[in-house]
Amino acid sequence: MGSLDGQQAIVTGGGGGIGAAVVRAMAAEGARVAVLDISGERAEAVAAEVGGVAFGVNVVDTDAVEQAVTAAADALGGLTCLVNNAGIGSLKPLHEYTPKEWDLLVDVNLKGTFNCLRSAVPHLKDSGRSGGPASVVNIASVSGIRPTRGESPYGAAKAGVIALTMSGALEYGPDGIRVNCVSPGFIRSPLTEFAFSVPTYIEAIEAGTPLGRTGTAEEVADVVVFLASTMARFVTGVNLVVDGGSMLPSAQMDPMLRDLLGG
Repeated sequence: MGSLDGQQAIVTGGGGGIGAAVVRAMAAEGARVAVLDISGERAEAVAAEVGGVAFGVNVVDTDAVEQAVTAAADALGGLTCLVNNAGIGSLKPLHEYTPKEWDLLVDVNLKGTFNCLRSAVPHLKDSGRSGGPASVVNIASVSGIRPTRGESPYGAAKAGVIALTMSGALEYGPDGIRVNCVSPGFIRSPLTEFAFSVPTYIEAIEAGTPLGRTGTAEEVADVVVFLASTMARFVTGVNLVVDGGSMLPSAQMDPMLRDLLGG
């Protein structure tokens, strides 16, 4: 018996990385899953692994999202959970971003989350009002909590996702819908794979993380499963950070104090 038995879930950006790990973890816990991805081919490949359904859709396209979410809910026989994972990143100084690049990053990461949320809520209300499970889990980032150099549009969009999560939790709680957020730290995924080819990068990241290592997509997926399950039935409006403690040290003081303490 799985913690998500009987649930029907949509996972956006489910064709790879954290999204694919979430799809597999939710299916392993008993959920039927619809995989949405800008690449229909990737979505189909992951869906085939878990006996799910797949839809190729760009989350920035409002009409296409509404059609895909409705089709997914119909194919699954209802909808109890939405995982907003689709996102993209980039890296350059703030003043070097073009307006077009800004729009793309904010559209995919923030507007895409809004598009999927607004399309899923009517279906989630059907479950929530009948006393069944109904939840949304948005994937944000620690970059939405503290600034990361070179990621200003991405960080601003993810901060917006965190705020949107809290607004959704407030508005839809009376309908029985819980809305929570997960903010990963440095997680090994296609977006971060470049860093693993440079040993000094990874050594610095590990040295700045109290748990002493980088995270995995599966570790983020486990937290998503928890938030979607009845184990988190009284949890809403929360931004749960999954970063191995990397946000804890003071960049200003910790190196000196570590030296003074002989650590």
